[in-house]
Amino acid sequence: MGREFSAFTIGERFRILPEGAEFQQDERIDIIMAAGAFGSGEHETTASCLKILENHPNIKGARVLDLGSGTGILSIAALKLGAKSALCVDIDPLAVATCQRNCEINQVSHQVEHVCATLDAVTENNFDFILANIYGDILIDVANDLSSKAANNAPLLLSGVLYEYNFDVRQAYKRLGFTEIKNYMLDEFSTVLLQNSPTT
Repeated sequence: MGREFSAFTIGERFRILPEGAEFQQDERIDIIMAAGAFGSGEHETTASCLKILENHPNIKGARVLDLGSGTGILSIAALKLGAKSALCVDIDPLAVATCQRNCEINQVSHQVEHVCATLDAVTENNFDFILANIYGDILIDVANDLSSKAANNAPLLLSGVLYEYNFDVRQAYKRLGFTEIKNYMLDEFSTVLLQNSPTT
């Protein structure tokens, strides 16, 4: 299991707390993370996604697809920012169990559906916001299927992309009709924000 951690802040709005801590009554949005095998938000890819989410206008009322959901931290953040619902998909049963636990202790379980499978198992389409914090080579492999899940104008937030895959990931989704909004180069990884261009 993962190590214990002390509370810390990310961006302008989030505070990450260990399980057992109480929600603080101030301007920050608290996310409680159970000790697990998938980190608690310290990783640069997760932190960069949270910083993008906290100021993104499309998150309110959104149906979110979270591919490679891990702890569920990104979906929980989206829901606390006003998203309507989240579909969390991960191939690892331990990740799914951790995600379920974190949704429970953050009081958002009623808004989340969990799927322990690959993207192929997702039959729904027209998601308003798509999150995928997974490896770059996988993002390229699933580009066609993941793109087909996006509603018109839906943001696509990709992370976990090593530098060597950054160009190819961006090109793969641009060829499928996405517009690049921002390319964030981190210390080792990169995060890419795109948006599905409307069909005419």
